[in-house]
Amino acid sequence: MIDNTLKLWYLPTGEEITTLGGHTDWVTSVAIAPDGQTAVSTSDDKTLKVWDLVKETELATLTGHSEAVNAVAISPDSQTAVSASGDNTLKLWDLATGWELATLRGHSFRVNAVAITPDGKTAVSASSNHTLKLWDLATVSEGVNLQGHGLCVKAVAITPDGKTAVSASGDKTLKLWDVARGWELATLKGHSSWVNGVAIIPDGKTAISASGDNTLKWWDLATGWQIATLRGHTDSVTSVAIAPDGKTAVSASEDTTVKLWDLSTGAEIVTLRGHSREVNGVAITPDGKRAISGSEDTTLKLWDLATGAEIVTLRGHSREVNGVAITPDGKRAVSASEDTTLKLWDLATGAEIVTLRGHSREVKGVAITPDGKRAISASEDKTLKLWDLATGEMLATFTGDGAIASCAVAADGVTVVGGDWLGRVYFLRLEGLRG
Repeated sequence: MIDNTLKLWYLPTGEEITTLGGHTDWVTSVAIAPDGQTAVSTSDDKTLKVWDLVKETELATLTGHSEAVNAVAISPDSQTAVSASGDNTLKLWDLATGWELATLRGHSFRVNAVAITPDGKTAVSASSNHTLKLWDLATVSEGVNLQGHGLCVKAVAITPDGKTAVSASGDKTLKLWDVARGWELATLKGHSSWVNGVAIIPDGKTAISASGDNTLKWWDLATGWQIATLRGHTDSVTSVAIAPDGKTAVSASEDTTVKLWDLSTGAEIVTLRGHSREVNGVAITPDGKRAISGSEDTTLKLWDLATGAEIVTLRGHSREVNGVAITPDGKRAVSASEDTTLKLWDLATGAEIVTLRGHSREVKGVAITPDGKRAISASEDKTLKLWDLATGEMLATFTGDGAIASCAVAADGVTVVGGDWLGRVYFLRLEGLRG
């Protein structure tokens, strides 16, 4: 039940301290000032409220927006706040007086989110038309307009140095991103249909994409140039993985096959047949000797890449398998399924170790941290979830604005990139977590 209130909690015990009432419609977000003394809430009632967290009272109501207020960010000095609204604007507020200092105009659709840089000089806003804008808060002027993908982000990958991310989208393009700043660096064009998957060569210089146009393309990340096109599948290519030595790649396709490729020549080495329906995901073991594939036929298959033989079939999911990842030691795999679960598998025996439950809709992708201890999952329930693979416990949840279709974790084990069905790319950090 929506009660239009905020609640203040004592975290060591989980006890409720007080309830703050005053909004007349849904409370959409809340931010706490760096000094810990005040908080600002936003609401569908078109207002913001400033709260004294010590006295547990309302200090001011900030009015001016003509539509719901969706988000707020507070400056590092706790003196000002920036709000984002469905009226397509942002507003800069003086928290001491409650006065509106400026209106930031530039977005052509509702503004969903806002953040302020640590130096307090710049704000970043995100809108429903897939754009981000940078604002100079000193001059209250628009800086750089950051355009994301126009359609679903189907896959993401991060270079080994953790500095660059590559996203693959239904808009037929790939984009390169500066991970530290979240800025778009380049757009790679060449596919004639959805780009479903992407993997980066271990040296970080090139990447291979998988597309609905039945091909894979090899890209130079420094120049954005296309190096080669790999042809052989007879239906959409859904996923791609690259061996640790960078010499071979494995692709999965809706033509029900998995193919092994020689990257020195671009030639197909072998076709792995055994799935009865389309293959959605593929991963290669760290030693480069085996691959595992996940299919719409609800199974996963483990393959010997030297012989092309099927080693074992893993059964347990009740609906199609969308993605799969292998732990760094090569001993276990985690699968993501339309049945809303993830499963952890023992690759030596083919046995299921544990089922990870917590998502409310199908799980589209999975990635494993470099230490092999945790997994990140992406789901149509709009969340990314962090899991402890030793206990099966869910450790944390991030909720986005749209169904999340893909995720990747950087070599530092801290940086996470996710992509959603609306074309947005999220940059997150795993910090302050126990375990």
